[in-house]
Amino acid sequence: MSKFDKIFGIPEEISTDIPKVTIVGFDKMLIENYKCILEYQDFFIRIKMATGLININGFNLLMNEMTKDDLIITGIIESVDFEKNELK
Repeated sequence: MSKFDKIFGIPEEISTDIPKVTIVGFDKMLIENYKCILEYQDFFIRIKMATGLININGFNLLMNEMTKDDLIITGIIESVDFEKNELK
């Protein structure tokens, strides 16, 4: 995070590629700063991020809104797990 970002209060996830995951209840998820979608089915979604992978399991999963940086997933979210990139 740069001095400029700190002075103007710009959140770190906006000025870097660090992902931010927000889960609302068990039926909505916002993923910011994702890289690409690796797998998409109505019961499983796998997403690549700069720091690793995120796996979402559930039922009737839909990608409702998608931009090049942000993704909103809705449906019945049963579990979410993260796979962190290994440092070399």
